Amino acid sequence: MEKEIKRISFSALKNWKECPYRHKLIYVDKIPHFEGNEYTAFGTAIHAACEKGIPNPSQNALKVFQDAFGKEIDILKESGRELNTSLIEQMRTQAVPICEQVLPAVTNHFGSFEVVSVEEELLEDISEFDSYGTKFKGFIDMVIKTQDGKYHVIDWKTCSWGWGRDKKSDPLVNYQLTYYKNYFSKKHRIEPSLVETYFVLLKRTAKVENVEIFRTTSGRKKTENSLKVLQNAVINIEKANYIKNRLNCRYCKFHKTEHCT
Repeated sequence: MEKEIKRISFSALKNWKECPYRHKLIYVDKIPHFEGNEYTAFGTAIHAACEKGIPNPSQNALKVFQDAFGKEIDILKESGRELNTSLIEQMRTQAVPICEQVLPAVTNHFGSFEVVSVEEELLEDISEFDSYGTKFKGFIDMVIKTQDGKYHVIDWKTCSWGWGRDKKSDPLVNYQLTYYKNYFSKKHRIEPSLVETYFVLLKRTAKVENVEIFRTTSGRKKTENSLKVLQNAVINIEKANYIKNRLNCRYCKFHKTEHCT
């Protein structure tokens, strides 16, 4: 039997950072922790519209969304989940300006570009410290290359009206793209100074500017800081140090269940 590769993703790291014990329940004990809903269906469908519409401008991004959204909703219905039909209809309308604006927004921001990859998988050795053979796993939504030879790592984020200043400057939120840049550069042997990172906010309820592109910087110091967080997680996961963080119980699905009392 082939030995399972030890890996850590940003979402696993984020779970560990918020509560090591919750990380254990999800990734070690494999207890189901999340069910899809209308919002995840919308996010999946909007991602599909971006990933198919930007490389192929002749594609009707809105139709891609509608088809994908319908399939996601059907899956939720088949699972027996009770759905908010009013919200679903609102989402169908809210997708229209996003689908109309995303390609012009990307073109206006970056100018002429080529799409390098879509949903690019990362499964790279963590070689910056003793990682006990753990690899960093991730999926980059899109990478484009501009005429100046720079690569731009893009992560689509669906949201309601947008992100506030605190979230935009939150170190852990930003570390997602710091890790992506670091391991994308290593995977392709690209000089890190040639790789830039961006969150693209796809806003359902914004009155104007339903697509917002903002750059996050990841210099040497920020990369070092992000790797310290990753190292701390990898070491403690390897040693099975799963301490409960009682400060994050309030919104945890496992709180006051047989799994975590």
